Amino acid sequence: MIIIVSILIFLMLISAIVAAVFKDLLSAIIASCVVSLIAAVLFYLLQAPDVAMAEAAIGAALVTAIFVIALRRTKRFEE
Repeated sequence: MIIIVSILIFLMLISAIVAAVFKDLLSAIIASCVVSLIAAVLFYLLQAPDVAMAEAAIGAALVTAIFVIALRRTKRFEE
C-alpha cells in the first residue's frame, strides 16, 4: 500500500511540473486533469471515498471542462 501511494504521489508531482512547463495550454489542462484524477485515487486509497468522488467530479471533470471552454475562446499556445 505504501509503495502504491508513493508511486501515485510521484506521478502527481511529475504531472504538476509538466503542467507548469508546457507551452501548449491544452496539454497543460490535460496534465492538471491528471493531477486531479491521481488526487481522487489517493483519497480513495486513504479511505475517503466521498472526497474522492467530489475531487473526481469537480476537480477533474468540471474544472477541466471550464478550462477547455475558456481555451477555445482564447489562444491555444502561450507566447
